[in-house]
Amino acid sequence: MSNPFSEEIVVAAARLVVEEGLEYAAAKRRAARDLARHGGRGGRGAGLPSNEAVEDAVREHIALFCAETQPAELAALRRVALDWMRRLAPFRPHLAGAVWRGTATRLSSVHLELYCDDSKAAEIALVNAGVDFELAPGSGPELSVLSVSSPCRELGEPVTLHLHLQDHDDLRGALRTDGQGRTWRGDLAALERLLAALEQG
Repeated sequence: MSNPFSEEIVVAAARLVVEEGLEYAAAKRRAARDLARHGGRGGRGAGLPSNEAVEDAVREHIALFCAETQPAELAALRRVALDWMRRLAPFRPHLAGAVWRGTATRLSSVHLELYCDDSKAAEIALVNAGVDFELAPGSGPELSVLSVSSPCRELGEPVTLHLHLQDHDDLRGALRTDGQGRTWRGDLAALERLLAALEQG
């Protein structure tokens, strides 16, 4: 870390991710605001830590406080993702975010990236299947984001799925890895292998 304030942001952000289900960007911003307000440090000039740093802290937090419950919650979310990836197979779905990376809890959303020749086709497929969704504009390379509420019997409550619609040409860069060689996302076959390995112990 570049400074002690950044290290404090990492720890505080990780807690917000695990205990409140915030996404990394929102958790880092809120942690920075809270620490600056209470400690008088940081402010606009303070750089926020990387997602990788926060993710490492999330893993540590889970190991300390959620080790007994998190694995089952993660598996349940991955099975929800698997069901939707099979339903959305024509759109080349890839699982991303905490559910893919293994840091999700019951508060986490499922993030699926769909690589479409025509983004409207995914919307039409949901409409034809009778699935209600909310449409929001995308950010960066995303064309748009469709948010869906899906029941999860294992968790006993609905799970939020965010379907990030991407241009088909962006698929070529989808399997880039992080600094430790871990992928940021995985396709249907990769998720099936992951779940099969977990079930075999």
